[in-house]
Amino acid sequence: MAERGGERGGFGRGFGGRGGRGGDRGRGRRRGGRRDAEEEKWVPLSVIPVRRGYWGNKIGKVHTVPTKVTGKCGSVTVRLVPAPRGAGIVAARVPKKVLQFAGIDDVFTSSRGSTKTLGNFVKATFDCLLKTYGFLTPDFWRETRFSRSPFQEYTDMLAKPTTKAITYVEDVADIPA
Repeated sequence: MAERGGERGGFGRGFGGRGGRGGDRGRGRRRGGRRDAEEEKWVPLSVIPVRRGYWGNKIGKVHTVPTKVTGKCGSVTVRLVPAPRGAGIVAARVPKKVLQFAGIDDVFTSSRGSTKTLGNFVKATFDCLLKTYGFLTPDFWRETRFSRSPFQEYTDMLAKPTTKAITYVEDVADIPA
């Protein structure tokens, strides 16, 4: 790269990811003057768990996102839609790599905005994966233990007639007119 006037050329910003198809995903970035410096000084920003689900019946291993999720960063909006088994990852190159690292095998994607800004495209996809745990489904419900109301618990005692009756008698003569 030719340099003139004291300007130093650089490779710009590098984005990296971490994940072993095991259901967690990491994101990082590095800005440096040389490509090898970017690779050796990569800074991890965050690691999140990725929730995976089924499309249709719950047969076999989890393979897709549990529901439709949308992520946004800057002007880029990414939407992940569950796909049937064997459909593969239908996405552009950038989100495809992110979803492969996350361990998702089948998903349909839709994106809007200026997707040529790779940083926002990666972050929007990462935001989608972050939102997979953002809702409550029946498999996360705690088991409900029902208890009997006091009327049900003490119905035998309440049904027995009482032996003592309390009566209040007022004298009419004691009340001033």
